[in-house]
Amino acid sequence: MEILYLLVPLAVILAGVIVWGFFWSVKSGQFDDLEGPAHQIIMDDDRATTPSANASSRRRAPRRVNKRRH
Repeated sequence: MEILYLLVPLAVILAGVIVWGFFWSVKSGQFDDLEGPAHQIIMDDDRATTPSANASSRRRAPRRVNKRRH
C-alpha cells in the first residue's frame, strides 16, 4: 500500500509531462500541415530527372585516406 504514495505522484507528473509535450508540439507547429508531405511524394518534381541531374549524381565521391599515426 505504501507504494501508492510513490506511484500516484509519479503518474501525475508523467501525465503532466505528456500534456505539456502535446501542447508544446501544437504551439510549435508540428501539426500544421499533415497532408502536405503525403502530396509531395505523389506530385514530385520531374525536373530532378533531367540528364544533367543524373550526370551529377553519378560523380564519385573523393576517396578518404586513413592516415594512421604510429
